[in-house]
Formats: sequence, structure tokens, C-alpha cells
Amino acid sequence: MSFEAILFLIIGLILLFIGAEGLIRGSSALALKIGITPLVVGLTVVAFGTSTPELVVSLKAALIGNSSITLGNVVGSNIANIALILGIAALIRPLDVHATVIRKEIPILIAFTILMILLLLDGEVGFIDGLIFVVAIISYTIINITLARKEKNAEVENQFKDGLKNKFNVPLSIIMIVAGLGLLILGANLFVNGAISIAKSIGVSDAIIGLTIVAIGTSLPELITSIVASYKNESDIAVGNVVGSNIFNILGILGITALIITVNAEGINFIDYGVMFFASIILLPLSKTGFKISRFEGAFLVAGYIAYIYYLLP
Repeated sequence: MSFEAILFLIIGLILLFIGAEGLIRGSSALALKIGITPLVVGLTVVAFGTSTPELVVSLKAALIGNSSITLGNVVGSNIANIALILGIAALIRPLDVHATVIRKEIPILIAFTILMILLLLDGEVGFIDGLIFVVAIISYTIINITLARKEKNAEVENQFKDGLKNKFNVPLSIIMIVAGLGLLILGANLFVNGAISIAKSIGVSDAIIGLTIVAIGTSLPELITSIVASYKNESDIAVGNVVGSNIFNILGILGITALIITVNAEGINFIDYGVMFFASIILLPLSKTGFKISRFEGAFLVAGYIAYIYYLLP
């Protein structure tokens, strides 16, 4: 394993974070300037912006012929988001789970997870599959925005407004968007090249690298967000962030990538799909125990993730 490959991986990851932050801040500021409400910005730009590292890395990997990294990234990120991220967040402070998340969001995640597995039975995600996913994410987003605006929740509106306060004018916002996108592309190049070099040097497949290093690396924004939210006792943000991110990973990242190039499932097996499905399913009983994910349950999730990584290692 070369020092250069590890350096590429680290620098690429840093650039991905900085680029995503610039893109989110710039696009949020621009959206607010042209009259879009803070709530809608929060449900779209901010929610999807945190997943841009996964999207750019997945696209880059697929375009250079390493689509196993793309699928591994989606499957691995969804497993890591629930087992590792929610597990660590619950260890810091037990997580309260809103009834709406249990009644609506988790079942939607489970349904889309099943859909993804069914569409992968032929060993690939093609253009038609990608189209189904993209139509689903557009519909899901429109429905969420419509319902949120109907609720007219002043508390939520103010929360987003406080979080999106800035002094950026339109030209600066555009510069931040362009710079953010540029850093994302550069970071993705370095990160993917570093990951592939490491995979070759230690003799593991692209799929395993996608399921582990790439998945954990691109999930760090969600990890940081959930840990901070847990520490501040904002459990809804921690749980909602993970569930929403997992839905976008399947529909947005896999869907958009498949529209551009067919994603190959080589190296990803039904144990990986099974772990992803089980991680989604287990959220329901864990959340229903007093509408809370306890420290013990958090430890169970983390232990399960460690066991899965141990299984993956050669």
C-alpha cells in the first residue's frame, strides 16, 4: 500500500467535504435570494447537498469502468449510516424517534431497498432502472415539500432560517457554487484513484473497497451531522438525516449514475444486500421500543457493523 495512494485518499476526502460545504452554502444563499423559502431549501438543497460526495464519487467510478465501487458505495453507505452512524449517535445519547419517521420514512426506505434488490436480480442497474429511481426521487421530493408547506410549521421554518443565515450576495453565491463543484470533481478524482490503488495493492476487489473505505469516507458528513445532533439532543435530525440520506443514496445516486452508464453488480453478493435490508428492517423494532434507540441498541448496531466489516476482510 503506497503512501501516495493514502495521501490521495485523504486529500480527496478533504476536498469532497470542502466542495460539498461550498456548494450547499452557495446554493442555499442563492435560493434564498431568489425567494425560495428556507424550509424548501432545507428539504432540497441542504438534504441532497450532503450526499454530493457519494454522487460525484459514484459517477467518477462508474465512468472510468469501476461501477462495482458505485454500487458498493451505495450499499456500504446505507449499512454504515444505520449500523455505524446511528449506533455511535445512540451511544452518545439515546435517540428519540419521531412517530412520523416510524410511520412513513422508515417504511419508504424499506420499500425502496426491496425495489433496489429486485432490480439487481439481473446483475446490473440499467437505464430503465435508473429512470425508475430518478422519477421516484423527484416524486418523493415534491410530495415531501408539498406536505411540509401544508403543515406551515413555524418552528421548523425558523430552524431552517436560523441555520441558513448568511451574508453572501448573488455573485459570491455563484462563485461558491462553481468552486464547490470544482473541488468535488477534483476530490472525487483523487479519492477514487487512491481507493483503486489501495484495492490493487492489498489484493481486494473494487466492490469491497466500495463497501468499506469509499462507503465510510463519503458517509463522514452524515456521521458528523448525526454525532453533533445527538450531542445537542436533536434526535430527529440525527435519525431523519440517516433515513433521508439512505433513500437518496438508492434513488438519487444509483438512479442518476445508471442514467449515464450501466452500473455492474459484480462483487456485490446477496449477503451484502441482506445486511443492507436487515439494517433497514431493524430500525422499525428498535425505534418502536419506547420511540427511542437506546445506548444498548446503539452498541448492538455498532457491534453488528464491526462483524460485517470483519466478514468482508480477506
